[in-house]
Amino acid sequence: MQTSEPGPTPRRLPRGRHALSRSEVERVHRDRLCGAMAAAMAEKGYVGTSVEDVLKRARVSRQSFYALYSSKLDCFMAAFNLAGVLLLKQLERASQGEGEGDAAERRSSQGEGGAAERFERVFTAYLEALASEPGYARLFLVEVYAAGPEAVRRRTQIQRELAVGLADLMGVTGDAGRFACEVIVSAVSSMVTPAVAAGDMAALRAVGPPVIEHVRLLLRSGVLNG
Repeated sequence: MQTSEPGPTPRRLPRGRHALSRSEVERVHRDRLCGAMAAAMAEKGYVGTSVEDVLKRARVSRQSFYALYSSKLDCFMAAFNLAGVLLLKQLERASQGEGEGDAAERRSSQGEGGAAERFERVFTAYLEALASEPGYARLFLVEVYAAGPEAVRRRTQIQRELAVGLADLMGVTGDAGRFACEVIVSAVSSMVTPAVAAGDMAALRAVGPPVIEHVRLLLRSGVLNG
């Protein structure tokens, strides 16, 4: 998850006096605190991270922190939500074929072959998003469980949104097919989490080919059709 997607590159406030509005300053502080939270999670985990750890990385005052967030959990949830929302946006762009130059190829992506290609494109984008920003990936997949029930509920909600998005991507409308999409999303989460926890990006990327091939088999068998 690169900071442009799913995490914005934290801006630095200009030195001395500046013309930024209060809301712009708060936005800069939020971005820096979310990025610092992800970095701290990668090094110390949720339990081992303190507000002070986040402040040191973000170079934001304690007063500014508590003007924005009520607690470490509140800041964690902001970083988690940011990662989730921007990840979903990145996958949506990948599903629409953004970045590909051949519009005719995109228009022809119908049927089993097209569905398989769309899945491969989006799933590869998902893995690259995780691999390119290990701090946010660990926050999103590993430390969420240490953060408690609120974070787990939000994680479950995002899982459902991903399953719905996958079903729409594949053109699946039937209950059995949609349930299969839920299974795929849950299985993928379980498969990528150990690699993210270990910081092994090669192992993370290695998940791609067998999952893509399995989805092709499901398409050919008709499980994901209709």
